[in-house]
Amino acid sequence: MSPVTPVIAIHMTAAILAVVTGPIALWARKGALQRPKLHRAFGYAWVTLMIIAAASAFFIRGGHLPNINGFSPIHLFIPFVFFGLVRAFWALAKGNVVAHRKFMTNLYWGACVGAGAFALLPSRIVGNFLFA
Repeated sequence: MSPVTPVIAIHMTAAILAVVTGPIALWARKGALQRPKLHRAFGYAWVTLMIIAAASAFFIRGGHLPNINGFSPIHLFIPFVFFGLVRAFWALAKGNVVAHRKFMTNLYWGACVGAGAFALLPSRIVGNFLFA
């Protein structure tokens, strides 16, 4: 099993907290009872955690999966996250709440749940920890 470096610890902490924080931000704007302050607080926390997770992922290199210079297919989530966040806030700035919601929901399912599924593979640190 690979050692857990400080960068990996930061990445894992931010990613796990983002998985937990995201649904609260999404839920706070659903249904008849809207909670805008809760949505904004958890939304900004989630965005911050996603930026930390994506930025720290850039410094995590591995050699187990097919890769190019240490960057494996899971690293494709890095530009996905930054592009999605920029587009989501751009849509919000233009008053397009529907597009903002779509980008944020897709980011949660793609970057949190999708990347999380990759992280659970037996060849990855989290997968080794859970299934070893």
